[in-house]
Amino acid sequence: MRSESPKHLGHKLPGKWDTTGVLLDESAVCCPMDLADVFSNTRPVELEIGTGKGTFLLERARARPELNFLGIEYAKAYCYYTADRIRRAGLTNIRMLHADATGFVPKYLCDSSIWRVHVYFPDPWPKRRHHRRRSVQIALVTEIRRVLRPGGQLLIVTDHLEYFRHIEHVLDNVDGFLPISFPQMLDSTHGSVGTNFERKYIAQGRAFFHAAVMKYV
Repeated sequence: MRSESPKHLGHKLPGKWDTTGVLLDESAVCCPMDLADVFSNTRPVELEIGTGKGTFLLERARARPELNFLGIEYAKAYCYYTADRIRRAGLTNIRMLHADATGFVPKYLCDSSIWRVHVYFPDPWPKRRHHRRRSVQIALVTEIRRVLRPGGQLLIVTDHLEYFRHIEHVLDNVDGFLPISFPQMLDSTHGSVGTNFERKYIAQGRAFFHAAVMKYV
């Protein structure tokens, strides 16, 4: 097992969050990224795009210690907060990165390097003039297909029906995917893993829309 290089990982921010051992230093990350070096093992890696406050990522990683997890969050405060939560939880199979997934996935992730990609409650940007800002676009999903292993899965959940129709259109126009049933994600107590948004929206009685596809050779 290779030892982790300290230059790759985060540090303590005075008065705020301690991201030591969790947050990757963007300037020290190799391009393309060597995930075996990042995690010091060759276990399968799941990627969450847009971790928010990290609730799903923490519960999923706690339930599946045999897997590695990489979280990407564009909002710096949420990214650092999540990294601090992970450190305090003592979970060693998660790394966080402050980045925009639309630029990170094409540039840093190698072909067939990821087992599963999670995208939960992305910003729907409901105004028509803002639709181009939506993260789920043909360009990004094409790159996600590239980095997924054969048999790997892309899972997306939204509470916004119009955005879900857009997501369906995107998935229909990227070759190499087969629709599958949405798998159940269980936490360490065998309850359902959920995000902060999901728990909030369940309490409000909102409907959720799920999309799940698998990469085939």
